[in-house]
Amino acid sequence: MTRTILIIEDNPGIGELVRMQVADLGMQAVLVDRGDDGLERFRQGGVDLVILDLMLPGMDGLAVCREIRSVPGYVPVLMLTAKSSELDRVLGLEMGADDYLTKPFSVAELAARIKALFRRVDALSARQAEGPEADEVEVDGLRIDPVRRRVFVDDREVELTAREFDLLWHFACHRGRVFSRAQLLDSVWGYNHEGYEHTVNTHINRLRNKIEVDPANPRYVQTVWGVGYRFMD
Repeated sequence: MTRTILIIEDNPGIGELVRMQVADLGMQAVLVDRGDDGLERFRQGGVDLVILDLMLPGMDGLAVCREIRSVPGYVPVLMLTAKSSELDRVLGLEMGADDYLTKPFSVAELAARIKALFRRVDALSARQAEGPEADEVEVDGLRIDPVRRRVFVDDREVELTAREFDLLWHFACHRGRVFSRAQLLDSVWGYNHEGYEHTVNTHINRLRNKIEVDPANPRYVQTVWGVGYRFMD
């Protein structure tokens, strides 16, 4: 079945570039240049991935992403932004975006991100089809439910984004093992581009702020200086 990607981008040149790349991947592209119109098209259904610009007329990308995440069912969101500040990236991730690309970007990188998101969706669907295959992990007050994708710290539920959960679960399944940023990009994100290790840093920091009592002195996700990160053993 052909996948459909909804592109919400008001820059005609960038929108057409993304549309052509999606077509080259053998997927159907729907291009919309306003945030409110894009959200209306999303609600009509049949969308497998949303590529969403941050700055849009009608409704900005953060608001659109928030509305997408309020709808039952999971559709991955790849956010595009002309801004490079960490604040803009974090805001997008907080609203539920799965990944982001900062303009300008290469078509090869765009294709890699799209493929990685679909690999992740396919893997999730396969696990759900097989039924519950993993037990909960509970360690030092942290409880992770992989079937319902819920996390609790001292019996208080913590809201994680889809990628934050995947990152935490990957650590929990390999307790004590040290992962470099490049290894985490490859295992959790599904791609490994030199220079994008800051993506891992951002997610680690946000994850720690949510699950650690003292993020500056983490007990769960620990830094191994000069190497990477590990989950407490």
